[in-house]
Formats: sequence, structure tokens, C-alpha cells
Amino acid sequence: MSLEFDWLFLAEIMLAGLGAGGLYALTGLAFVMIYKATRVVNLAIGEMLMIGAYLCFGLATAMNLPMWLAILVAVIGSGGAGALLERVAIRPMLGESPIAVFMVTVGLASILVGVVELIWTSEPRRLPEFMPATPVMIGEAFVPSKVFYGFLVAAVLIGVALAVFRFWRGGVALRATASDQQAAYSMGIDVPKVFSLSWTVAAMIAAIAGVIVGAVGGISSTMGVFGLSVLVVVIVGGLDSVLGALVAGLLIGVVESLAGGFLGGEYKLLATFLILIVVLLVRPYGLFGTHEIERL
Repeated sequence: MSLEFDWLFLAEIMLAGLGAGGLYALTGLAFVMIYKATRVVNLAIGEMLMIGAYLCFGLATAMNLPMWLAILVAVIGSGGAGALLERVAIRPMLGESPIAVFMVTVGLASILVGVVELIWTSEPRRLPEFMPATPVMIGEAFVPSKVFYGFLVAAVLIGVALAVFRFWRGGVALRATASDQQAAYSMGIDVPKVFSLSWTVAAMIAAIAGVIVGAVGGISSTMGVFGLSVLVVVIVGGLDSVLGALVAGLLIGVVESLAGGFLGGEYKLLATFLILIVVLLVRPYGLFGTHEIERL
């Protein structure tokens, strides 16, 4: 009897981990999109996620918009904010050293946290309920409804994003720019516009992830910490690999859930960074990252 309970507990923990992993994968997709197009390691991805959640909260509570409309406006607003950040803070840094651009994103993260605390204070908030509350059972395993529907939304959005960037003209331009910027210029592609597109779409994806994360665990000015796990995800998967972000997102989500369930919540980050160290020792460019060969 105890053996059956243990297996059921394991199944529930792994399903919860897949739910979290779906959000890691979705946010990791936004991170990789920016890196592939602009070669910018955006440490502010967690704060962009936070901004989307707070915009939705403000629109739903202060302006009393229906949640579906608040989410839609927040996602569009986040896209505009992403384009503005790229134009004002990132584009002038193109051609500078990678560490300089990296530090700009660190500064952007701090500024976004400051803006949120100035407007909404540092008190944690709850988004209005908008997901079904009916418990979800997969076999005999119980899955929290918010985790289940959050994973479902993340999976659908990932599929839509991949399809759009596979067949849409803008997606083709983004992939061409990611492959070779000089060749993209020679083919008549407006590379700066592609840079702006990548930040806009990534900010919109991050906003959706932020709303889901906020619906599951509430929102606060410390939501940016979520970005640290996403950074680990994209490094483990490979900074320039969409497939790597998806696979590593699910892997990190499950490992964190197992560590938290069997060892305690304080071991989740330890397990995550142990995976990071092991992967970097074996494959410094990530599980699916491009192994670039420097030629002198």
C-alpha cells in the first residue's frame, strides 16, 4: 500500500514539475528569440515577465477591465515596452562588447523593479481569478487546476510561436538574421527592424508567461527571480537553441519539483545549479547549442 502511495506521489510531483517546466520553456523561448537575433544575453527577461503581470493586474483592478481584455492589452503593452527598450537601451549598444550590453540588461532589470515598486509598492498581490478551479485528475494523480491549464496554455503558445516563425515572413527574416546578419543585410532584410521585432515578440511572450505565473503563485516585485531559473534553462539547453530551451525547460521543471518534493524547497535551486555545472563541464555550449569554432 505504501509503495502505491509513493508512486502516486512521484507522479503528482512530476506532473507539477512539467507544469512549471512549460512556463520555463515558454519564457526560455522569449530569451532565445532575443539572443538568436541580436546576440544579447537579456538578464531582464524575468522583469519583463513581471511587467506583463503587473500591467494585467493594474488594468483588471484599477480600470476594472474584464480579465481577457486586461490580458490582451497587457500583452500588447508589453510588446510596445519591449520595442521601446530595444530602441532606447539596446540598439545604441550594438557593436559594443558583450559584457557592456549584458550590464545594460542588468540595469534595465533594476529599473523595471523600481518602476513596479514605485507604482504598486513591494507588497505581494493576487491576480483576479480567471482559470477554471475544478480539480484535474490524470489517472489517479491530482494536478492543481492552475498548473494544468497554465501548462496547456504554454504548450499551445509554444506551438503557435514555432509555427508563426516557421511560415510567417517576419519569422523567416528573424531566422535569416539569426543565421548571418551580413547575409541578411545583403538580401535586403531590415536588420534593425528585425531586432525590434525580436524584442517586441519576446516581451509579449514573457508577458503571457508572467500572467500565468502570477495566476499560480501571485505577483510581487521579486518575480524577476524566475528569470534566474530561465537563464539556467537556456544555458543548459544552448543559448541559441529553441529546441534546447523547450527540452531544458521541462527537465529543469521536473528536477526542481522532485528536489522540492523529496528533499525540501530549499534544495530546488541547488539541484538546478548542479545540473547547470554538470552540463557545462560536459558540453560548454549546452545540450543543443551551436559549437562555434573560432578561426584565426
